[in-house]
Amino acid sequence: MKRIVLSFVATMLVCLGVSAQSYNMVITKADGTLVPISADEIANVSFIAAEPIVDVPRHFDLIVTLGKQGGMGRDVTTIMQSRQSLTEGDVVDFKGVGAEINADYSMEAIYKGKYYYEVPVSADRFVKLQFKDNKMEVVKQRPFKENTYKTRNYTHAWLNDNTLLIMSTDGEHKQVIWTKLNTDDMSIISEGTLSIAVAEGYNVLTTSGVLTYRKSDHKLFYFYYNKKETSGSSKTSNEPYFRIAVINPETMAIEQEIINKEAAQMTGSAYGELLQQTVFFDEADNLYLSAFSAVEKKNIGQLLRIKNGEFDFEAGYNGFPGAKGKLLTAQYMGNGKVLAFSGDNAIGTGIDSYAYYYSIVDLYNKTVTPLAYNGTEIPYSSGSFSQRTAIDRAAGKAYIGVNTEGAQPGIYVYDIKTGAVTKGVDVAEGYYFEQIRILED
Repeated sequence: MKRIVLSFVATMLVCLGVSAQSYNMVITKADGTLVPISADEIANVSFIAAEPIVDVPRHFDLIVTLGKQGGMGRDVTTIMQSRQSLTEGDVVDFKGVGAEINADYSMEAIYKGKYYYEVPVSADRFVKLQFKDNKMEVVKQRPFKENTYKTRNYTHAWLNDNTLLIMSTDGEHKQVIWTKLNTDDMSIISEGTLSIAVAEGYNVLTTSGVLTYRKSDHKLFYFYYNKKETSGSSKTSNEPYFRIAVINPETMAIEQEIINKEAAQMTGSAYGELLQQTVFFDEADNLYLSAFSAVEKKNIGQLLRIKNGEFDFEAGYNGFPGAKGKLLTAQYMGNGKVLAFSGDNAIGTGIDSYAYYYSIVDLYNKTVTPLAYNGTEIPYSSGSFSQRTAIDRAAGKAYIGVNTEGAQPGIYVYDIKTGAVTKGVDVAEGYYFEQIRILED
């Protein structure tokens, strides 16, 4: 049976004589600040999201690699395994349990409900997959029509429950192409090219950019920038600030194009959110984006915000103060809490460096607290392109995987309401922990 928890309109709660605080909602005041909702603050409500939290049977898909960390097209053996629990049971071992997926598919994928969606290694079609009984099964597939895409080099947004928008630059990185898919049968609804041209003085666009959809006013936000060298070149010179294209999702017409002034680059410009979540919306439908800028020739992460109803970033706002390196992932847990995964430049910046750590960001109080267990900060992990974290809003838990130096990989469980951290299951030694994903059964 499904259990659905809704955020009710605050005025209705007042009429019913119910304290809104018991529903753990938040509001946005006139200045855009998030605060816990209370009866005497109802008048300041600008928008309350009605996104349901649905409690359905679900499981965890875990992904590991052999030999070294994966991501960014590294040629590594990639193994996936499903589990019903990350708090009970034996040590997670992948010997004889799970499936090697990298020959045909990429762990850079979209997932929603029961299914995965991606451009496979063959780069000739869109596929809808289900990982069932520890085997990857093709549910539906659709060959490319006019627009063609590469494995792992695209960005996406869901326009509704079964309309998926895929976007990327073309083979020469000169134009931005798009395709809308009906995910029920994977048919192509429509496709085309955005009216974005390479800016004067530059030669190419970012590989994929980052795309997201704001439900409150039905607008797409596409973050991208121009480059002087071919995408992927280590010698490329980018424009100083990335751009925001505001797009009508029905016509795919660009309604606004803005050059932001808050950060140089957004996180995930080559692969969107196929590996790591870098965009989220709070209960007031404010948009947050992970980005970074160079400070003394080192990339330092920022968490930027576009207020609901606005189209450019709020001047001077940074929800991730005191960053030591890039902000790699930002996952919203509700009630102003964000689970962040970021780097420490003083330790290292490579994919395999043990230089990355977890923090709990409190957007109410504008604090960043490193994740700790039994009073001790959890040691740094490797894997700058990993997302070993999953948020289970229905259960009120965040599952956090670690891959620390000289220690067995494992999982911690964060209670979103209380902030308590407990130990989950361990992962057998000899694997590089990459991903935790929650999918419906």
